[in-house]
This record gives sequence, structure tokens and C-alpha cells, in this order.
Amino acid sequence: QVQLVESGGGLVQAGGSLRLSCAASGRTFSNYAMGWFRQAPGKEREFVATISWGGRTTYYADSVKGRFTISRDNAKNTVYLQMNSLKPEDTAVYFCAATAGGINANERAYTYWGQGTQVTVSS
Repeated sequence: QVQLVESGGGLVQAGGSLRLSCAASGRTFSNYAMGWFRQAPGKEREFVATISWGGRTTYYADSVKGRFTISRDNAKNTVYLQMNSLKPEDTAVYFCAATAGGINANERAYTYWGQGTQVTVSS
């Protein structure tokens, strides 16, 4: 089992920045690729970013490429999502997730999920 707890969400004006954190406990964190997903009200959950177990490989949704950066610190069992140039359409609940496979944009590949953290971007 891997337990994931997100933090860092909040209310920010358009153009601002936030950094989300996801702290993992349980099984060896470095064995898992990690992903961030988000779900806006009335919409399906969608992929945001993913990072390999060692942190060398990352992949982003087109909608966030160039604005968001995913990173991880395996010594701290934590994955981060730095979000810059935020837009109102980035408003959503953000979830982190873990997969024993490689990086993947498909949420079905992920076994463990956090409870989510709300990000609200005002215009």
C-alpha cells in the first residue's frame, strides 16, 4: 500500500503561481512513477503531468506544457507540481497518483490516489 497526501492548494489570481506537494508513505516511493491529475466541476478527471521513478523522464498535457513542472525528491518521498502563469481554466481538484509501471497519462494505470487538493484561480 502507498498512502498519498496532497497539499499546497488554494486561491490565487490569474497569472499567479502555486506549488502542490504530494507526500507518500508506505511502500518504497522510488519504485513508483507518479502522476498529477485534475478534475474540474462537472468534468471528467484529466491527466496533467507524470514523472518516472528516477525523475529523469516527464510528460505533460498540452494544456499545461511550459507552465507546469513536475518534480520529485525521493529522499523526502514527495512529488511536486509547480504551477506558474495560472489561468481560471486551471481551477480544479488536483490529485496525485502512483503507478508501479512507467510514466503514463492514463489514469487507469495508477493504483494509488490521494484525496485531492483544491486549486482555484480567479480572473
